[in-house]
Amino acid sequence: MAASNTPPASATQIKVGAEQFDTYLPLLSGKRVALVVNQSALVTNSEPEPSGDGEDNSTGLPSTTKQHLLDALLARNINVVSIMSPEHGFRGDKDAGEKIDSNIDIQTGLPIHSLYGKTKKPSVAMLENIDTVIFDIQDVGVRFYTYLSTLHYVIEAAFEQGVDVIVLDRPNPNIAYVNGPLLTPPFKSFIGMHPIPVLHGMTLGELAKMIVGEGWIDTDKRATLTVVSVANYTRTTLYSLPVAPSPNLPNDNAIRLYPTLCFFEGTSVSIGRGTDLPFQLIGHPVAKLGNSRIKVNANHGASNPKHKGTTLFAQTLVANSYASELSSVQDSQAQMLISEPQIIGGSTTPNVRTNTSSKARKPKEKIAQKPVAKNAISSSISGLNIQTLLDTFNAVKLANETFFTRPDFFDKLAGNSSLREAIVAGKNADEIYESWQADIVKFKAQRAPYLLYSEQAQHTSK
Repeated sequence: MAASNTPPASATQIKVGAEQFDTYLPLLSGKRVALVVNQSALVTNSEPEPSGDGEDNSTGLPSTTKQHLLDALLARNINVVSIMSPEHGFRGDKDAGEKIDSNIDIQTGLPIHSLYGKTKKPSVAMLENIDTVIFDIQDVGVRFYTYLSTLHYVIEAAFEQGVDVIVLDRPNPNIAYVNGPLLTPPFKSFIGMHPIPVLHGMTLGELAKMIVGEGWIDTDKRATLTVVSVANYTRTTLYSLPVAPSPNLPNDNAIRLYPTLCFFEGTSVSIGRGTDLPFQLIGHPVAKLGNSRIKVNANHGASNPKHKGTTLFAQTLVANSYASELSSVQDSQAQMLISEPQIIGGSTTPNVRTNTSSKARKPKEKIAQKPVAKNAISSSISGLNIQTLLDTFNAVKLANETFFTRPDFFDKLAGNSSLREAIVAGKNADEIYESWQADIVKFKAQRAPYLLYSEQAQHTSK
């Protein structure tokens, strides 16, 4: 579920690509269609609100519900013949990295072909007797989120077989940020296939156009690529996701923190898998990264989490770009209070954690402050926050613990080895950011022809 039950006012007027039936249904007439979708492929279904006597009410006000794209297309007599599902499965309930088998959808009887496991690219057999593939999956705007790689392989395989592709675009909740190192060829993998920054500031529809336009697919064959853009959407439009895009990104806060916290997957630091706050905390069983004591156990979406069965010294986080938008925080562990001061970059600042309830303590209230070690971690971050990586690296090092437990995986996430090497070498955040600025400038110029939404100033987070 999204962090806020009521979407921001700026998001109420947008229409995702899948909801613009008049635009793409004519392209499906008489076609055999395959869908690449998961639980995020929802459309608004508005019907007249019935009155108490069983007849339509006199106001004619619609009752708005969400319907899966598969059901919406079948109701419109579109000949959907198969489904393809990405990482986490058709229902979006599988663990990260869990191998997924193909099966049958119980409700419709349609075959579901897995695109995560031993087969990541649609096979010739999957595309046999298919005229058009529709791709509709919610992304979060980060290069290593694997739905982008699935999109790449879908386009490549479809073009090889002369099958047209329609991408039904959706907003990027991290579109405000273009930041991070660009991927270099030796580090190409399923968690990073393209020479783009970690935060690319593009939607999947825009990236689909770029993948084809830049010749990144491994085939010279071409079919038709159609992107149905999001109506009334700009690069400054706030968007609260109506459904979690994957099990460990349960709300908007986790989605905003994901670009930074995912790097800890290559380290000894937990980001909350196996707790009630996945991608909303940093913790370690030895290094005191925070004052909270949080137990790690297997749970839905994390059957074998890092530090399973241990208790972490943890700090819960709130993305500062999102803190003002939060109307509530469901888990008491994420409530923010003024606590002991943090020592960040040599200066002492209060460790402010947000609690938007009426009982939250106001920042001006004075409380007893205790001295803290220099390994304290900032609790409010956004975009790609290198300082958080540096502070945490130093805290773990101070505890005589190994930080980079999976250096090769960390490098795959970064897209090169330079970030890890800079952290080990003691580079400061400004030096690290500066190291990729020239590449960011070139990338922005390269992507410009493919942008579908009005360009606004974007952030380089520090």
